[in-house]
Amino acid sequence: MAEDPIAEFKARQREVWALGNFGDMAVFTTPVAGHLVRYSGVRAGQTVLDVGCGTGVVAITAARLGARVAGLDLTPSLLEQARTNAQLAGVAVEWKEGDAESLPFPDAAFDAVLSQFGHMFAPRPDVTTQELLRVLKPGGRVAFATWPPEQLIGRSFVLNSRYVTPPAGVTPPIQWGDVGLVQQRLGSAAKAVEFERGTMGVPALSPEHYMGFQQAKTGPFIRTLQALQKDPAKLEAYTKEYLELVASYMVDNVVRHEYLLTRAIKA
Repeated sequence: MAEDPIAEFKARQREVWALGNFGDMAVFTTPVAGHLVRYSGVRAGQTVLDVGCGTGVVAITAARLGARVAGLDLTPSLLEQARTNAQLAGVAVEWKEGDAESLPFPDAAFDAVLSQFGHMFAPRPDVTTQELLRVLKPGGRVAFATWPPEQLIGRSFVLNSRYVTPPAGVTPPIQWGDVGLVQQRLGSAAKAVEFERGTMGVPALSPEHYMGFQQAKTGPFIRTLQALQKDPAKLEAYTKEYLELVASYMVDNVVRHEYLLTRAIKA
């Protein structure tokens, strides 16, 4: 029997995000988490789901406001870091290992469903969108942070795809940073769709310094470099292009990552 390509992709994703130590990179996303939670309008007493929660920065931010929060991620090692972070913050969060395309929660279970650079990596946007809205109460709010395709992370995804062939049948994650496509995906199931932008900064002394940090901490970047190791000329060309790209977003020893926030109300 042929293997299910979607299941195989998810198994690889689980392995990739376990590489390095993403928690050290995720700390730079904590201001984004604050922005997202504030933008979503989360309040004390609400039920909140953080999809693709990673090390828990959004879930913990919402829990500190007094919300009742569940956090879901595909990668067990990231959830272990999330549990530690929650203990340090002194908050209770229900952590679950699971899949954004098959959320282990009943219909209309949450007042708010959030995701920060998480749900965008699920391979089938139509399935993911349906699930995000299914577990949301009518009148509840869905909100997420994604990377615009014309900014640093979006352009780095495109660069990677030129050197390492992306898996077949998987929609590029950066499409979730396209306002028109997001509106199309939410469709008539959502109303009052709004957008806002912000900038996340990662301090670095040089593009090479930044690249070295990514190489040590971020699973997808580690896997890209591993794939190019067998072809030194290709690796050299990729490295040159990547460093030039990073340099174009570096100001005052900070690499600037512009992100997009989306929020909408379930119709």
